[in-house]
Amino acid sequence: VQLQASGGGLVQAGGSLRLSCAASGHIASNHFMAWFRQTPGKEREFVAHISRNGGTVFYAEFVKGRFRISIDNSKNTMYLQMNSVKPGDTAVYYCAAMGGSRSYEYWGHGTQVTVSS
Repeated sequence: VQLQASGGGLVQAGGSLRLSCAASGHIASNHFMAWFRQTPGKEREFVAHISRNGGTVFYAEFVKGRFRISIDNSKNTMYLQMNSVKPGDTAVYYCAAMGGSRSYEYWGHGTQVTVSS
């Protein structure tokens, strides 16, 4: 499985951005895909995950009500719609997919999101 994240960039606080994660290869229907983020000197943190059929989603508390995760299986692509962004959302955002061990085995290279105040 290969994952390619895109859509990052510079956005003003209060604005919106949509990240995409294009997947190639097979991801089991009962496995999850997710977004994580990382800033320099800090550990990578979970942002949100979604089941392959889109029926189950879960968000970290700090993005609830602002970000929305979705998936388009016809395009093998996962999205993260980021609204009302804050400077604290500045990070490299990574997409990930579960493998046979049901842990996040597959990772994209990340896309930089910078929120200016």
